[in-house]
Amino acid sequence: MFTVLGNTWALMLGMMLLMVGNGLQGTLIGIRGEIEGFSTIELSIVMSAYFVGFLGASQLVPELIRRVGHVRVFAALASFISAVLIAYPLLTNPIFWSIGRVVIGFCYCGVYITAESWLNNSVDNEKRGQALSLYMIVQMVGIVLAQGVLALGNPNGYSLFIIISILVSISFAPILLSISPAPAFERTKLMTLSRLFTTSPLACVGMFLLGGVFSAQFGMSAVFGAQIGLSLSQISLFVASFYIGAMIFQYPIGWVSDKMDRRLLILLISAASATGSASAYFAGGYFFALVFAAFLVGGLTNPLYSLLIAHANDFIEYEDMASAAAGLLFVNGVGAVSGPIIIGYAMNAYGPEIFFVIIALLMVTLAIYAGYRMTQRATVSDTSSYAAVLPNSTGVAVEIAQEFAFDITNDDEGKSDA
Repeated sequence: MFTVLGNTWALMLGMMLLMVGNGLQGTLIGIRGEIEGFSTIELSIVMSAYFVGFLGASQLVPELIRRVGHVRVFAALASFISAVLIAYPLLTNPIFWSIGRVVIGFCYCGVYITAESWLNNSVDNEKRGQALSLYMIVQMVGIVLAQGVLALGNPNGYSLFIIISILVSISFAPILLSISPAPAFERTKLMTLSRLFTTSPLACVGMFLLGGVFSAQFGMSAVFGAQIGLSLSQISLFVASFYIGAMIFQYPIGWVSDKMDRRLLILLISAASATGSASAYFAGGYFFALVFAAFLVGGLTNPLYSLLIAHANDFIEYEDMASAAAGLLFVNGVGAVSGPIIIGYAMNAYGPEIFFVIIALLMVTLAIYAGYRMTQRATVSDTSSYAAVLPNSTGVAVEIAQEFAFDITNDDEGKSDA
């Protein structure tokens, strides 16, 4: 691990600062929007706009990289991020904020694609798993630290927006000044959605539903906290709990998934997550119950992202894994775009308490569908290895994880044959 850190420290430091900036702006926008008097529906559209930009960048940025190169794309997107962040408190209008969030989502996806390409180029095959694990830890730590920074500032003024802009601007310095050469980049084509659904209906349905859950965590959780009257420090802890849970549960669930029918594990995790969400609703706004529910929901739903990809890989050939993953990420993105809008309209109609009810309904739906799929197809005996990735990762990180998991599977098969 220390060898990997020595080779990639500039990239990891830059990514941590980027994640602090992204995690901070996501929560801050929700709180500041409440202060400015934005309606719940307006805020839901603002939050959804980020995922529109993210989804669009996954299709367009690879072509930009091929045209002008990694470094220019990286620098250009960094400039746009800093500019939009500074403009937010100057133009407190839901229309401008929605446009700004599209730009922010587009730019962040672009820098993730670029950074993950550099990560893949910075380590050899033997260290790829360690590099990916370190990358995930850095991302989670960055998002959690962001909530701590939020608790120390004042969302009414300019200071927090300026801090985010500074963090983002600084984050690119270690990456761009690194001596690592820019990597080669090849775009992976999407598997057609019809073929993808035929190959793994559960992965497709699950990815769509999870998109709504993830966007609720990343976008609407701060809005929920503000509307039920939580203090700034309480909102920070509440939002951070989702990601702390994700960091703790990811690898234990991955270990279990390689030893049992993944559909049953998906069913159990979805049901447990739904139970945790429902308990938050019945807790009546008790703060520590909300924190525990966020910890449980975040810890259980985030690994489902990797679990569904691994489940789809159980039914396809290795050469099709990258295109299938790209298709699943697209489906997840569509769900993420619609998630905040659905939750926003529900919160507007039934009150903020419906936030956890919507998450529970999404997870119950996934659990029921997983149970149904278990009756439609026999258990797969020869499964691929679980490859841990996070929901905010791009197709590049997923491909790195898949290659590593494939290598592990081949090594295990070679040892068993011997």
